[in-house]
Amino acid sequence: MRRFLFKALAAVSGIILIGIGMALLFTPHSFAASNGIVLDNDASLLSEVRAPGGLLLISGVIVLVGAIRHHLLQTSLALAALIYGSYGLSRLWSMVSDGLPSSTLTQAAVLELILGALSLAALLTHHRNSNGVTQR
Repeated sequence: MRRFLFKALAAVSGIILIGIGMALLFTPHSFAASNGIVLDNDASLLSEVRAPGGLLLISGVIVLVGAIRHHLLQTSLALAALIYGSYGLSRLWSMVSDGLPSSTLTQAAVLELILGALSLAALLTHHRNSNGVTQR
């Protein structure tokens, strides 16, 4: 049962990363507008927005593959924990430093923190189980 839940978590996490990555990489103006942000047509600014989109897209593919290939599940969970955890914690820091963003970005922070924490917990449990500890 745990393996199924871990794979489901990796699948959902990977699909979300792929979607966000594609949106940032291929339609940054529309994606930003959905969060109340107006992007200029400045090539440098768009480069800074698109670059993490590519990283999130490729990372999402890796996380999703871990949901399919069991030998990559631990890597998948670690990557999801790292990405979602760092994004969520960075958004919290921004809220403290800069104030509250739009409600959609605040909701994104909550989702990122939840997915990051779930991925970390799943990773630790999966790692413990793969090191010979009996699974319940």
